[in-house]
Amino acid sequence: MPDIIALGEPMVELNRHKGTEHYAVSCGGDVSNAMVAAARSGAAAGMATAVGDDEFGRMLLAMWAREGVDAASVKVDAAAPTGIYFVAHTEAGHEFSYRRAGSAASLFGPEDLPRDAIRSAKVLHVSGISQAISTRAADAVFAAMAEARAAGVLLSYDTNIRVKLWPVPRARAVIHEAMTNIDIALPGLDDARLLVGVEDPDAVADRYLSFGARIVALKLGSQGCLIATAEQRLRIPPHRVEAVDATGAGDTFDGAFLAEYLSTGDAFRAGLYANTAAALATRGYGAVDPMPRRADVLAALQASA
Repeated sequence: MPDIIALGEPMVELNRHKGTEHYAVSCGGDVSNAMVAAARSGAAAGMATAVGDDEFGRMLLAMWAREGVDAASVKVDAAAPTGIYFVAHTEAGHEFSYRRAGSAASLFGPEDLPRDAIRSAKVLHVSGISQAISTRAADAVFAAMAEARAAGVLLSYDTNIRVKLWPVPRARAVIHEAMTNIDIALPGLDDARLLVGVEDPDAVADRYLSFGARIVALKLGSQGCLIATAEQRLRIPPHRVEAVDATGAGDTFDGAFLAEYLSTGDAFRAGLYANTAAALATRGYGAVDPMPRRADVLAALQASA
């Protein structure tokens, strides 16, 4: 059984390289990316979701097998497709387009949950996207969280709002209801502007701590991160790299943070580790391929010490 199990939608990514007509095909999906990052950082990670009985679904299953991500709780749905998305790079940043309506993962409901795997895990990780893809998916996340809470499993939540998936008022209501029951909040500053209407990182941390989170790991993009608890907080500056593509960097942060936190029990040490891992993940195209392994992160930390 995995120590960290994630519930959400895996997807196949078509990422257009800057200045070309070439699309690189790889695997993506926020919580799947996070589990790959966790596995590359040494954690026992797994997925609970569904994929289609199609080439893209088989591609995801093969990727998890290569990466050591447990897929025993992944359902193969013969009647629904695997979701895909496209990434384009513009002057304003990366732009996403989705083909996910009616996907296998969006049909994964409360009755499909691997309750034994959830109860035996140390962390359940979910996101705003996990709940945005359908009402059934949102209900499945709430049911999984209740199962985890009853078993004493830590709950981790990345706000990860996508306005193309649902309107902000509904996203705010659902996400903030979920976040009243979590232990580890993993928001991004851009999400916080939409969800809580504040810009100051400390004010964002205060808001999510007030919801009941024990730890807030606020991702600040190119400005690093802020780690906050009720007793202490630490602003961690960015780890400087030559960034090429930030797709999946926040997901890398999530998985690296959870892996290191389970290993050390120290949120601030986990924040430093995850901040570095996320930066290293921007040095190549795609969500999964550029993700660093533990040895890479430790070497970068030692070089910058």
